[in-house]
Amino acid sequence: MPKFVIAPDSFKECLSSGEAAEAIERGIRSACPRAETVVLPVADGGEGTLEAITRPSERVFRTVTGPYGAPVRACYGMRGKTAVVEMATAAGLTLAPAKERRAAAATTYGVGELIRHAMEQGAEKVLLTAGGSATNDGGCGMAAALGVVFTRPDGSAFLPTGGTLAEIGAIDVKNSIFAHTHCKFTVATDVRNPLLGEHGATRMFGRQKGADEADLDAMEAGMAHCAGLWDRICGKRVELVPGAGAGGGIAVPLLAIAGAEIVSGIEAVLSAVGFADAVRGADAVLTGEGKTDRQSLFGKTVGGVVRAAGAVPVVAFSGCLGDAEEDLLPLGLQKIVTVRSLASSDEDSIRNAARYLEMLGERFAKEWIERGRMSV
Repeated sequence: MPKFVIAPDSFKECLSSGEAAEAIERGIRSACPRAETVVLPVADGGEGTLEAITRPSERVFRTVTGPYGAPVRACYGMRGKTAVVEMATAAGLTLAPAKERRAAAATTYGVGELIRHAMEQGAEKVLLTAGGSATNDGGCGMAAALGVVFTRPDGSAFLPTGGTLAEIGAIDVKNSIFAHTHCKFTVATDVRNPLLGEHGATRMFGRQKGADEADLDAMEAGMAHCAGLWDRICGKRVELVPGAGAGGGIAVPLLAIAGAEIVSGIEAVLSAVGFADAVRGADAVLTGEGKTDRQSLFGKTVGGVVRAAGAVPVVAFSGCLGDAEEDLLPLGLQKIVTVRSLASSDEDSIRNAARYLEMLGERFAKEWIERGRMSV
């Protein structure tokens, strides 16, 4: 009997990665009950990463400061001595409707509160996932929650946000948690953007976080000013590190004073869920996401799964396509099937995504049985 590894990402706004994987598995089992299926929900460092790599029993819930100051219920995962902190649970875009997003006022303080609590519980390693943020504060809020003190030129302490980074006169780290710990920090992200410039944190992602053109100019200037202060503290150009622009620059303090490493989100997740072991002896890997396009093959879940699968064929179960299928297949995919091809409308595809994924899974398994190989 064939062995299939089912490793999709979430389908944003409709299905978690686990729900998507279960729907595909149901379809396969309805057509081929004896098939061996290995369900490995995955993520690329954004929303859903915590769910993908931790069990419910490993999750610790806390009430922390949300992106705009109001309390929110967030959580992190504790796997042995490793804490998995998904910044989106405390400072994510999904915590505010689009019309209420204010990048200039948003803070990552709640993310720091999660990290502090995890370290107090004995965490020796922290894996911070940097996707899906509502913030652009260069990680200053997080750093403040961990004991870093920011002062204005007149000596008054304050909590910087994306719109007030230019007001920082000095950064004091001597009494922070970083001065008294050997905890190892790793930041997982699905982007490689630098901190500054046209492709940096502010100009690339600020608009979706509620910033207008005036905000972008002010925040870019403030981010550059703040980066210069961190550079003087650590003696290196942290703003040039690939990936430093992820999560509104949240990795910057960790790069400057904690020796953090930035890694590919999908590679970190695949390692954590044991993908390399699962794919041994597999006949096919079934991955997926809400929308597949050229970017999917570079730093995102689908591309990471293709690389990790090696010679094992990979089929993408996607909500829809952003580029022509003939342009995507040469990048490593054996086949792409879409929910939208079955749905009557975009709304229908979102509302009934699980049912359509189940149908696609059943169709895939029937083709496998009939032909004894992947349908191409």
